[in-house]
Amino acid sequence: MQLYLRMHLKSDAIFGNGMSLPGGEDICVQTDEHGFPYLKGNTLKGIFREELINLLNWEGKNESEIGKILDRLMGESDSHRISDQEKLTFSDMELSGRLREEILEEKDITDQEIQSMFTYTRTFTSLEDGLAKEGSLRVARCIRKGLHFYGTCTCREEDRELTEEVLRLIKWVGSMRSRGFGKVKIESGSSC
Repeated sequence: MQLYLRMHLKSDAIFGNGMSLPGGEDICVQTDEHGFPYLKGNTLKGIFREELINLLNWEGKNESEIGKILDRLMGESDSHRISDQEKLTFSDMELSGRLREEILEEKDITDQEIQSMFTYTRTFTSLEDGLAKEGSLRVARCIRKGLHFYGTCTCREEDRELTEEVLRLIKWVGSMRSRGFGKVKIESGSSC
């Protein structure tokens, strides 16, 4: 069954792409070919896995029970037994398709201008004895809070309740979560 997901950014976020721009950004965000930011489905699946393990531990499940549930839902440790139709899959979380279409209809808009609509750069530094530590200045590209990202999660009907419960538990995504970036609210259902 397919669940529709809507993720609301309650704070600025950094969906890092693992790249940096020499002489520019130390942390770049994941963008598509037009400059629209998005969160990879595999990244969301990894965050889901962390929250699932936390929930199962909180419920008092032992290591063997947790392993069986992870195998059933994630299909990672014994993938030859789990078909793609049985395990959870997540699409990329993207901005609204209608919004994207309207922006792309604008003539002469550049990828850089699109990226600047949804992101900005922010500087960080480490402190040492109340002063900026030498050589610690970093520049990160951040996604503006308030945006909504949409995607899907495919699961078996019997796993829907647990899947939706874990999705509600996800409160932080992306890089620099310990500094307050990436606070989210994820909603799921037959339509979002």
